[in-house]
Amino acid sequence: MRPFSKIAAGLLFSASMVTLAQADTIRFWTTEEQPERLAKQQEMAAEFKAKTGHEVEVIPVSESELGTRATAAFAANDLPDVIYHTLQYVLPWAEAGILDIETNDEIVQELGVDTFAPGAVAMAQSEGLTAAVPVDGWTQMVVYRKDLFDEAGLDAPTSFSAIQAALDKLHNPPEMYGFVAATKIDENFMSQVLEHVFLANGVSPVDSDGFKPLDPKATGEVLDFYKAIAKASPPGELFWKQSRELYFAGDAAMIIWSPFILDELAGLRDSAPPTINDDPTSRELAGKTDVVTAFSGPSNPGGAAWADVRYFGVTADANTDIAADFIKFSMDDGYTSTLSIAPEGKFPVRKGTKDEPNKFVEAWSKLPVGVDRKAPLSDLYPAETIDRIVAGLESGNRWGVKEGQLALASKIINSQAINRIVREHIDGEIDTPMAVAKLNEELAKVN
Repeated sequence: MRPFSKIAAGLLFSASMVTLAQADTIRFWTTEEQPERLAKQQEMAAEFKAKTGHEVEVIPVSESELGTRATAAFAANDLPDVIYHTLQYVLPWAEAGILDIETNDEIVQELGVDTFAPGAVAMAQSEGLTAAVPVDGWTQMVVYRKDLFDEAGLDAPTSFSAIQAALDKLHNPPEMYGFVAATKIDENFMSQVLEHVFLANGVSPVDSDGFKPLDPKATGEVLDFYKAIAKASPPGELFWKQSRELYFAGDAAMIIWSPFILDELAGLRDSAPPTINDDPTSRELAGKTDVVTAFSGPSNPGGAAWADVRYFGVTADANTDIAADFIKFSMDDGYTSTLSIAPEGKFPVRKGTKDEPNKFVEAWSKLPVGVDRKAPLSDLYPAETIDRIVAGLESGNRWGVKEGQLALASKIINSQAINRIVREHIDGEIDTPMAVAKLNEELAKVN
């Protein structure tokens, strides 16, 4: 019997070791699946293992497949331990039970909720808890020629009125267009720009009950403002391509764009060089440019920014303690590495620690950006511009998030009814009251 007992004991020991090994390994789904970005995340997993002894299996998942894969994994009780995901999934996954919202809230509290951008935290609220941990984000920007604004004695374009005042002084086609507004109705770019402008004036098509008729006064202000910037733009159907080309050529005073333009402005990307002079690597245009992230309309003096925020979520099937430790590592000791995956589009939603309030912003500003050439943002833009870029996440917002109606808001946006009716208004086919009425009529049908 003794030999059998030794064998049995050995088998039990081996089984327990396998279980322990499995318990010490967590799975991490990430939508940052490009080879260079994946390699950086694997390096971070190796650092976490060296620090804690726990292994992280980094699993790339296409962003377009993330929703269906998570739903299927949840049904099979086979969710990964941690998911890096977009804003659109936070509240639906919290409601469905996919996210462990108590653990995610505890992580935010332990790191210090006051160290996070308020807008990023506010957009993840579920039943009084922060349902997922904000990781990084970016805000849409009004990119403008500060040199021309200064020469003309103009205020920065932080409001509808300031932008219209700049149009009056700077619009001089074809040498200089005051703006390049998005007018191509089947481009998502127009949808993003319009949502930003509506948010700036405090207008949303949804409330907690679903569709909410647009306020005639505030919506009329948005329509008239957008028509003004469209009339100060070149003719034709315009989207991101023309806005970047015209601004890079020195032929536009203002555009609305994402921060992914920042390295291109400084001549660091050969596929999109500035053409304001004969040197495609010149930093001249970057030196003449400044940005505004949040701007306001007359019905919303506090203004708003259009933000895209990404989150870490500990899931309902997680090895909770290790998953939480991995997120805390990625948001603290490893946070600069997290941001370095793509610093031009990963603004720090956690500015620093309690003891060093600006630690991560300073570290991020020194991370190299660019494709064909590299340089830190702090070498390209003044500190006040960098601070302004990060500050956009303070007031970052999106339709339907706070109201729990992000899904309906997304359907409204994707219907492109707003784009189409705004374009009819720009072209003079309908007046402002007719446009508001038509918007309310058509948006009410979206479900």
